[in-house]
Amino acid sequence: MMPHDLVQREYSLSFLTIADVSPVEAVKIAAECGYAKVGLRLLPAAPNESEYPILTDAKVIEETRAVLKDTGVEVADVEIIRITPDFNGQKYLNFLDVAQKIGAKHILIAGNDTEQNRLIENYAAFCELSKTYGLSCDIEFMPWTAVKNLTQAQTIVEQAGQPNAAVLIDSLHFDRSDSTLDQVKALPASRMNYVQLCDGFADYDPSDEGLIKIARNNRLVPGQGNIDLVALIAALPKNITLAAEVPNLELAKLPALERARINLQAIKALVALANAEAVAG
Repeated sequence: MMPHDLVQREYSLSFLTIADVSPVEAVKIAAECGYAKVGLRLLPAAPNESEYPILTDAKVIEETRAVLKDTGVEVADVEIIRITPDFNGQKYLNFLDVAQKIGAKHILIAGNDTEQNRLIENYAAFCELSKTYGLSCDIEFMPWTAVKNLTQAQTIVEQAGQPNAAVLIDSLHFDRSDSTLDQVKALPASRMNYVQLCDGFADYDPSDEGLIKIARNNRLVPGQGNIDLVALIAALPKNITLAAEVPNLELAKLPALERARINLQAIKALVALANAEAVAG
């Protein structure tokens, strides 16, 4: 019999793990594997990325809504909004409308403005706008961006003063930044909605280019690297959604369904270890 915590916890299939499939296929794969949620990308994350049809194609939106209803899978998060120096939230009304139509709960936010006061002001304003669509704004700290660590992300969220402002912890960025487990434990549960998990090697290129290359193409299946994911899971709220975000060029040679299944099984195994350690401790 599985521990109670393992039964109750929900898992999400992040976009980058199976970025090569359509939103409809992603939802079907999530359902088949046993994920409760999926993450979908509506806007390109980089200049060389193509536009995503789900943002403008009414047929894709309706097909996605239909498969979500049929499977019971929910959309956890939609990607990606970058808060830049010239940011104007009004430009993203269609993004917010589509996110609401597909029942998304959270928006992945990246901070790309080194002027922190302006970043906070624009982030707070976008939180306020997103709130009317029933969406939270989850700011992800990444060492190569203007929001480099957990402390900085928490400061921005707290100073924004919005009820739907939250911090997104990605285990890779957590490991590569000067963030600590004590800081995770001290972060109010109300300021976290989901956490992205993957693994990585202890030896890595710490340059911005090196960090970005690993983050986008060379993450490891949870449990196959050197990040102490069991300790991170133990430091998190017990019911928080855990999302598998594992883009890997070698793994991408496998069918998307297999990739999704491998990562879910790996995360569940780590949760079981965290549960066992908690009981033993």
